[in-house]
This record gives sequence, structure tokens and C-alpha cells, in this order.
Amino acid sequence: MKRIFLLIATNMAILLVASIVMSILGVNTSTMGGLLVFAAIFGFGGAFISLAISKWMAKKTMGCEVITTPRDNTERWLVETVARQAEKVGIKMPEVAIYQSPELNAFATGPSKDNSLVAVSSGLLYGMSQDEIEAVLAHEVSHVANGDMVTLTLIQGVVNTFVIFAARVVAGIIDNFVSSNDEEGEGLGMFAYMAVVFVLDMLFGILASMIVAYFSRIREYRADEGAARLAGKEKMIAALDRLRQGPETGAMPASMSAFGINGKKSMAELLMSHPPLEKRIAALRAH
Repeated sequence: MKRIFLLIATNMAILLVASIVMSILGVNTSTMGGLLVFAAIFGFGGAFISLAISKWMAKKTMGCEVITTPRDNTERWLVETVARQAEKVGIKMPEVAIYQSPELNAFATGPSKDNSLVAVSSGLLYGMSQDEIEAVLAHEVSHVANGDMVTLTLIQGVVNTFVIFAARVVAGIIDNFVSSNDEEGEGLGMFAYMAVVFVLDMLFGILASMIVAYFSRIREYRADEGAARLAGKEKMIAALDRLRQGPETGAMPASMSAFGINGKKSMAELLMSHPPLEKRIAALRAH
């Protein structure tokens, strides 16, 4: 319930801010230019607000416990390893956290390279060797150093704008067509128009998801390569191989899962944010 409430509250806040901006700018959505501005405000606005609060959302939804003062040797080693890797790639030390979950997973998030969070699951921390954990941490630090959070946000903003704009343009064309063939010239009507927009949003959204997932998979290969440079190729291969043997992921929300070491499985690889582990291992061996 807490996660659902936070998700609803976040979306309501995004809608409120976007509506205020549109009122200030005097955007008229009945014109093509106004519709494009409307689409861009909602498309990029939602993506960048989500990025701005990504660390806060991650801590709240995943129950992340940030390590401020290490309580034992394991936590001390975890913080020191991230600090060493961050120094090597030239970024500010990320916050380091642990969240309770049996899955073998970790993620990185945050609005910038110098304001980030690296979190590992308790299942990963106590279910993998130190060499494997070091490689996982290097993968997440590489995500931060590569600026992947911002890059994916920009891509998401572009595709969101396309979905919002295209769905309403096509719905308008359908409405005009129905109106021209209707003796009374009434067109679809408000509820029918909204239904058409909803269906088109869903259809274009699937296409947009494929585009975002494609760039996300490319980003995973780059983070694997970065981890191989930071921790060693054999350590990274061993970590990926260990992930294949662990329980299936599922506890992490989609917003964080895209930046996890291990993504959710899907029947269609086109919709997967992460390449199959077998392909990632093969790519590292060939690199």
C-alpha cells in the first residue's frame, strides 16, 4: 500500500506541476503547436521530475537503509569498495544502502553523477562472494559514471512526447473523418474520443517501450564493460553466472529495475531492459 500511495502521489504532483506550467505559458492544445508543447511538458516534465526524486523514491519504496556508520566488517567493506571505485571513475562518493530482499540484485539511481545512490539487496550481500559483489558494485558505479540515469531520462522524455502527441493527432484525424461522414457532423464525441486516445496511448506506448528497452540493453553492456575494467573481467563473468543461478527477480519496481544488475525476464526480448545473462556473459568473453 505504501508503494502504491507514493506512486499515486508522485503522478498527481507531476500532473499538478505540468498543469501550472501550461497555465503560465498560456498553452492552447487545440493548435498543433500547442499540442506539441503540451506533449513535451508532460513527456519531459514527468521524466525529469521522476529523475529529480529518484533517490528519495528508491529509499522509500525499497526500504533502503543508508549506511552512515558501518556496523560490521561487511558494511565497512561495502562502503570502502564503492568509495574506491568512485574515486577511480572520478565521481563523488554515492550513498551506499542495503534493502531487505532475498533476490540477488542491486541498483543505482540519482539525479546526477555526483548525487547518486548505490543499493544492494540483503540476498546479494550474503549470497555472493566478495569478488562477485565487487563486480556488481562496479557495474552500478559504472552506470553512475556513464550518466545512464540522465541519458535514459532524456530518451524517456522524447518517447513520452511522441506517444502523447501522436496519439492525439491520430485521434483528431479519426474524429475529423467520422465528423465528415456524419450527417450531423458531431464526430466521435468526448467519451469516444478519450477512449480512442487511451487505446492509441497504449499502442504507441508499447512501441515506445521497445525503443527505451533497446537503449537500456545497450547501456547494460557498457556497464558490464566498465565493471570488467574496475573489478576484472573474470569477476564480472562470475557475478553474472551467479545471477543465473539465483531466484528470479520481482521485488524491485520497474523504475528501479532498469538500473538493477539483473532485470526481469520477459517473453519478448524487445521489451527487456536487460539483455539475457547468457548474452552478457558471451559479450564479456568476446570483449
